[in-house]
Amino acid sequence: MTTEPHPSVTPVPLMEITSGVYAFKALALADELGLFTWLSGRTATIDEFAAWQGIASRPAELLLTACAGIGLLERDHSGHYSDTVLAEEYLVEGRPHYFGGWIKVVDRHEYPAYEHLATSLRGNHPTSWDVEKQESLFAPDDPVMVQTFWDGMYSLSRYTATLLADTVDFTSITRMLDVGGGGAAFDIALCQRFPALRATVFDLPFVCELTEAPVVAAGLGDRIDIVSGDFFADPLPVGHDAVLLSNILHDWGETEIGDILCACAKALPAQGYLLICESFVADDKTGPPLAALMSLNMLIETWGRNYTVAEYTGWLDTAGFDTVDTHAFNGLGANGVLVARKR
Repeated sequence: MTTEPHPSVTPVPLMEITSGVYAFKALALADELGLFTWLSGRTATIDEFAAWQGIASRPAELLLTACAGIGLLERDHSGHYSDTVLAEEYLVEGRPHYFGGWIKVVDRHEYPAYEHLATSLRGNHPTSWDVEKQESLFAPDDPVMVQTFWDGMYSLSRYTATLLADTVDFTSITRMLDVGGGGAAFDIALCQRFPALRATVFDLPFVCELTEAPVVAAGLGDRIDIVSGDFFADPLPVGHDAVLLSNILHDWGETEIGDILCACAKALPAQGYLLICESFVADDKTGPPLAALMSLNMLIETWGRNYTVAEYTGWLDTAGFDTVDTHAFNGLGANGVLVARKR
């Protein structure tokens, strides 16, 4: 047996995967410190950063170097650091597409659960929340959920919503029901793009309370209604010609998905549209990488997984829908939209 490595294979990809923890924790720490917001529109040296944080120059240098190494900071010839375009656009708090909310969710909510991934694997249950004490991930008495998760979901959804608006023409749709649309990121983006569109967000009562502020801030309180309810227990509001399910179905098992689709069918008129915006796994279940990893993430988070277009097509047919089309895009937490129409 030869001891020489295969000439066409190196362990470099494994090191790149392994090093993901270094990159993520550097990003999470810098975001927690407010580094990119502090640097917005200015430059600073290592010593200035160290003085601002009250830390020694060595750790200050190491964090700035790491952030520069992963494309978040730039360093000029005089040793001054500044935000890259990426950081300026998505990591400055208060900007419309600020991504820090989702970074905080992964760091505070998901990252600790991954230390117990084997427990999830062997027990077939989530570990990011206490399945003995909470009814689901979406418990209103979970402080991480209330304080962090919904801001994170808004961060994750806002950019994807703009891609959906680029992909699907909502001109013919006058009333859209966003089921489980807490935060109203999709409703805000779509109403801003399509002036004739009105939307209704349907979500749990405490989520609806958190949704009022972004709707008002967007100046869309007269076009986006907020209705509280539980889509497993309450009938969905009627009077809409389209229903949006964005990153909802992957949280649930196949039985629950069938129930949700049937509820959508009952709420829609004949020829009404159903849009499923998700991170679809390939039909042969070999990827794509982010969709497959996000599917694994459901092992620690929920009782669901990411599903294939073929699986959704079968469930839609059973619920009384015809699949019209699927559109791929490179969103955050979603890689496309499946468009169906009620028979």
